Amino acid sequence: MSENPATPESSPAAEPGAAAQPGPGAPGAAAEPSPGTEPGTAATPGPAAEPGPAAETGTAPESSPESAPEPGPDATPRLATDRSAETAQAHAPRDGAARPHPRPRTEPMFPDGTGPAADPAGSHHERRIRSFQPRRSRVSPGQADALRRLWPKWGLDIDGLSRIDLNELFEGRPVVLEIGFGMGEATAQMAAADPDTGILACDVHTPGQGNLLGLAERNGLSNIRVANGDAIILLREMLAPASLAGLRVYFPDPWPKKRHHKRRLIQPEFIALASTRLAPGAIVHCATDWEPYAEQMLDVLAAEPTLENLHSGFAPRPDFRPLTKFEGQGLDKGHVVHDLLFRRRPA
Repeated sequence: MSENPATPESSPAAEPGAAAQPGPGAPGAAAEPSPGTEPGTAATPGPAAEPGPAAETGTAPESSPESAPEPGPDATPRLATDRSAETAQAHAPRDGAARPHPRPRTEPMFPDGTGPAADPAGSHHERRIRSFQPRRSRVSPGQADALRRLWPKWGLDIDGLSRIDLNELFEGRPVVLEIGFGMGEATAQMAAADPDTGILACDVHTPGQGNLLGLAERNGLSNIRVANGDAIILLREMLAPASLAGLRVYFPDPWPKKRHHKRRLIQPEFIALASTRLAPGAIVHCATDWEPYAEQMLDVLAAEPTLENLHSGFAPRPDFRPLTKFEGQGLDKGHVVHDLLFRRRPA
C-alpha cells in the first residue's frame, strides 16, 4: 500500500483554499517502505539532475528509509521511464574520456487525457515538504496498457482545480479514501469483498496505478477509482466536507530518522484536515509495522477532538484488511503490526 502523503511547512487548513502540505503520498502515499511496508509512491517527472554517484538501471531495488537522502522541499519526482543526466555516470568511459551527454527524454509517458499526468497540480499549489519519495520503478507493458485503456474511465488527476462529485463518480455508493495502495492487491480484495462501497485509491506510484486498474478490470470491480497525485491537495481542494465514509492509511512510509519525522503523513494538521472531510460515523483505519510510528499515530488520533477510539488503545487486526506479502515479510522478521480504528464523532 501507499501517499502518502505528511507534515507541511505551512500547515493545511481545515477548509479548501487555504495554503498548506502527502504521499499513500503520497501522495499521499508513501515511498520507501520498511520491510513490512507497502510501497506507495511513484515518480513524476522533473528537471534533469547532475550525475549521481550511481546509475539508474530502470527498476530500482527497495531501499531502506535509513539510507535514503532527504529530498528538498522543491524536489519533484520523475516518471520511471524518464532518463536524466544521472545516466551519464553509467556510460562514462573507464579511461575518463569525455562522452556526449545523453539527451534527456522530455515527452510524457501518457499524452493529456490518456493516462496519469506527471505533475497534475503543477504550479497551482505551493511547494512544501512531502511525505512521499519517488520510486523509479519501470512500468510494465501490461500496466501501461491498462493505464491507457482504463484511465479515461476510472482514473483522475489531482489537479486541485475543481471539486469531485463523489456521488456521481461512484454511482451513489458511500466512498472510502485509501491513501497509498502500493500495487493494489489488497485494495482489489477489499473492493471485491464490499462491492457496495466505493474506494477512491490515491497514490503516485505509476506501476501500482496500472496494476490496480488491471486488477479492477479482470475482477469486474466497478467500485474502484484511482486518483493520481498529492492526497493533501485532494482532501483540501477537491473533496467536500463530510463527503467520505472512511479513511484508510495502511503502512505509510515510517521515515524512521528523527530528522525525517516531519515527513510522516499522520500528523495533527493532516488528521485535522481529513476529519473535516469525514461524515459523522466515518471510520479512520491506520496500520503500521513500525512501532514508534504506531505510538505517534495513536497519540495524534487520540488528540483529535472530532474522533473517538473504538478500542482502549490499538485495535485487533480486523478481518476485512487483507494480509499482503509486504506485511507477511515484516511478520516473518518479527515486526509487530498495529491497527488503529477511530470514528468521526457526530457534528
